[in-house]
Amino acid sequence: MRCIETAAVGMLAAALTWPAAADYLVKEVGSFHIGGRTATLSGLAVKEVVFTPGMPAIKVDPNGEFAVEQMYVQFVKLAQPKARLPILLWHGGGLTGVTWESKPDGKPGWQQFFLEAGYDVYVSDAVERGRASWARYPEVFQGEPLFRTKKEAWELFRIGPSYEVGGKREAFEGQQFPIDAFDQFMKQGVARWVTTDAAIQSAYDALVQKVCPCIVVTHSQGGNFGFNAALNAPDKIKALVSIEPSGAPDLSKVDVGKVKGTPHLIVWGDFRDKVPVWQRIQVNPGKYGDALRAAGGKADVFDLPAMGVKGNTHMLMMDRNSDEVAKLVSDWIAKQGLVN
Repeated sequence: MRCIETAAVGMLAAALTWPAAADYLVKEVGSFHIGGRTATLSGLAVKEVVFTPGMPAIKVDPNGEFAVEQMYVQFVKLAQPKARLPILLWHGGGLTGVTWESKPDGKPGWQQFFLEAGYDVYVSDAVERGRASWARYPEVFQGEPLFRTKKEAWELFRIGPSYEVGGKREAFEGQQFPIDAFDQFMKQGVARWVTTDAAIQSAYDALVQKVCPCIVVTHSQGGNFGFNAALNAPDKIKALVSIEPSGAPDLSKVDVGKVKGTPHLIVWGDFRDKVPVWQRIQVNPGKYGDALRAAGGKADVFDLPAMGVKGNTHMLMMDRNSDEVAKLVSDWIAKQGLVN
């Protein structure tokens, strides 16, 4: 992060001709875990384990109490924030809060963009991701973890139409992802489960109760958690931005009128017509937005290519033009009257 603590640091930065950026003074950097429960296991075999070469074996008893289903949250608070509310950045499936930090090509991500825009910023690792950690399976988590291949990411995230294992990677013409950094990006991938949504939602809801009122920005799988978090706490989430949400609540089971006072924005990138599954993915978030508008709420949609912003992939916060997209989002938030 670029920040200043003294005038001298700022002068040094200028002398080194760093890229132009807003100076900001950080008051506090910290983290916490939230949510979760205690799980008690019994009947498992006791083992002797050598944890490192040269160390004697130690008896490990996996029976007892464990802390499980917690979420990790990192925050950066400014000394003089311009925004009245903090912004919470929620990642997508098989990923962590790294999504919002430095981009895979080494350039600053949206965490820094919104710090420079004057927001306190919270970046989280959801339940079973990154520093939140995961739990034993099948004793605590049901089923087994899933891992994303490079081919799946390349094609599903709309970087290109084809990926040959050990061979050619074909990119869409005009796409904005820094493909030279694709292998670096894939190092961010972590295990995920398809049976942990209730625990994830519970932890997000606990986070909202702890740090909000706030603005929430979600990506992909995080979209559904954001929609539900707003429904669960309409007094706490003052604006919700959904970047390419992969799901939405079942309209037969929720009352969208509860969030008609919470402005929503859904943002879509490019090449959705070239990857058929995206035609289906868009349906439910679109229906949710329609229902919210019908209930008297605000549900704006940014179709980036229709707006003249071309080439964005599913990972648009990592694309070369990510700051341009972040500026559109930031301007929309400001229009909701949420910035001083």
